[in-house]
Amino acid sequence: MKRFEILADANCDLVEKYQKEYDISVIPGHIVMPDGSDIRAFLSWDIISKEEFYATLKKNPDSYATSPANVADFEAEFEKFAAEGKDLLVMTISSGISGAYGFACTAREQVLERHPDAKITVIDTLRFGPGFGLMVVHASLLREKGLSMEETAAWLEENKNRFHQAGWLDDLSFVAKKGRLTHAKAFFGTLAGVKPIGEFDYNGLTTVIGKFKGAKAAYAGLLEYIEKTVEDPEDQIFFIAQTNRLPQAEEYKRLIEEKFHPKAVYINDVFPSVSINVGPGLMAAYYIGKPISKDLSEEKAIIDNFLSKNS
Repeated sequence: MKRFEILADANCDLVEKYQKEYDISVIPGHIVMPDGSDIRAFLSWDIISKEEFYATLKKNPDSYATSPANVADFEAEFEKFAAEGKDLLVMTISSGISGAYGFACTAREQVLERHPDAKITVIDTLRFGPGFGLMVVHASLLREKGLSMEETAAWLEENKNRFHQAGWLDDLSFVAKKGRLTHAKAFFGTLAGVKPIGEFDYNGLTTVIGKFKGAKAAYAGLLEYIEKTVEDPEDQIFFIAQTNRLPQAEEYKRLIEEKFHPKAVYINDVFPSVSINVGPGLMAAYYIGKPISKDLSEEKAIIDNFLSKNS
């Protein structure tokens, strides 16, 4: 069976270590820096330190801007693989928050005009950040098991709705500045220590399914949420994303390892392509579980039941 290549856009947040380990190529998007320069998206802190980045971002959320790899970027990358006769599975950030999927599809059609025998499959993951990255890792694992590109793509399409997010975003004031919440709600959440719990929805966005008061309650509620939604945790790799919340992520990792004994739990930085639009304060786990309900009613009920038992 012919081996296929995997190409993901940089919003997957897979650093070079994981790119090499899972044999994945990454196409960068674009970041406009505070000085106005347009650079390719980076998955390291070599260009700017993490401390400087978050300090600047928190002071002025509009000091950075992002855009995905465009049609020309994707086309140039696809051309390389097609010219070498390599089959290519392309995975993009959620179409709910980015135009990357559409750009990749347009580039595919243009490359196929020149290389009609090329095989290029584009997948809209409906995920972003390490949730997207985890799906890319699973594509690689399926490839290593001997699945064809078509079989791997079919599995991803069928199972993308089983990739969960379980975590919080505690800096709501930043989200408000980006136009995602009213300032009043953000002000209340920040002062009161409310931790909104987010889960992926059918539109490829994150929806708040409940709120906890304080970190202790949030950890306990999240562990119960994972327990009721995860499948075969001992056979899984968990990713934990964090934007300037490393101590909280380390504690979450410890609790997940103690309770679920997974194969591995990796803490991932969320790099500028995603964190510019999320801001500081994200701390969330990603894993495979039961299919997410279309209206998130089942997921909200889990949180509500926990809150009613522990009020």
